[in-house]
Amino acid sequence: SRHRTGAVGTRASADGAPRFVRLQLDGAGPLGDPYQVDSANHGPYGEALVRELIPHVEAAYRCLGQPHARVLTGGSTGGWVSLGLQVLYPEFFGGCWSGYPDPPDFRALQLVNIYRDANAFTNEWGFERPCARAADGDTEFTMRHETQLENVLGAGNSFRFSGGQWGSWNATYSPRLPSGSPAMIWDPRTGAINPTVATAWQSFDLRRHLEAKWNQVGPALKGKIRIWMGDADTYFLDGGTRLFDEFLKKTDPPAEARLEFAAGKRHGWEP
Repeated sequence: SRHRTGAVGTRASADGAPRFVRLQLDGAGPLGDPYQVDSANHGPYGEALVRELIPHVEAAYRCLGQPHARVLTGGSTGGWVSLGLQVLYPEFFGGCWSGYPDPPDFRALQLVNIYRDANAFTNEWGFERPCARAADGDTEFTMRHETQLENVLGAGNSFRFSGGQWGSWNATYSPRLPSGSPAMIWDPRTGAINPTVATAWQSFDLRRHLEAKWNQVGPALKGKIRIWMGDADTYFLDGGTRLFDEFLKKTDPPAEARLEFAAGKRHGWEP
C-alpha cells in the first residue's frame, strides 16, 4: 500500500529541448529497497553508483560528465534517495528535486523519535501510535498493525526479512550482526526500541550528518536542495521534513534550500 517511487520525469520531445539521459535506479534487493547508499547489510550501493555506474553511462551515452549536469529527483522512497545522494555526495551532483521524502530526521521517523521514545507501537501516554491517516485524519492503520503485517511476510515472524517498508529501513540503517542478519531497531512483537541500534542509525540521519559536517559540505550544497511535501502526509512524513527545514534555515553558511509545504495535501502531492 505504500507509494514508493524512484526517479521520475517526462520525455523532452520539443525540437528545442535539451537532450538528457534518464537513469532510473532499481529499488529491488534481497532485504527490501537498498536506498542506493552504502550500508552494512546491502553493501556499497552508493560508491558503485557514483564511481562505476554513472561514469560508465556518461561515457557510453556522450553525457557531459560534470556535477552541474547531474540532477536527482524522486518521490517517497525516491524522495529520500535523491535527497540522500545529494547530501552524501554534495560535490558529485548538481541538485535534487525531492518529493515527499522518507524521514531525513530520525527524531520523526513518521511519529517515532528513535532517540527518545521507548516503544514504537505506543506513545508516551500509552496509546497506540498511528502509522497512516485518511484524508479526514482518521487512523488507517497503526504501527503495531503494519509491523505485524510485515512480521507475517518475513521469515521467523519478523519484519527483518519482510522486504516491506520497515524491513527496508531496518536493513539499510542497522548494523550487521555476526549471524549476517540486520540488527533490529525494535522488537517485532513488543515494539520496544533498542537504543544501541538507534544510536547506530545516526549515520543515516541526514540532518545529523549535515549538522556534524556543515562547515565542510555546506558550501557544496548551497542552493542544491529542493523538497516538496504535503503537510497532511498520509504516513506522517511531514514531521521529519519540518525538522529538516528548521535545521536548514539556521545553517551558516546559508543552505539557500527551497522547501515547499502544501496545506492539507497528502502523500504523493507535487507542485
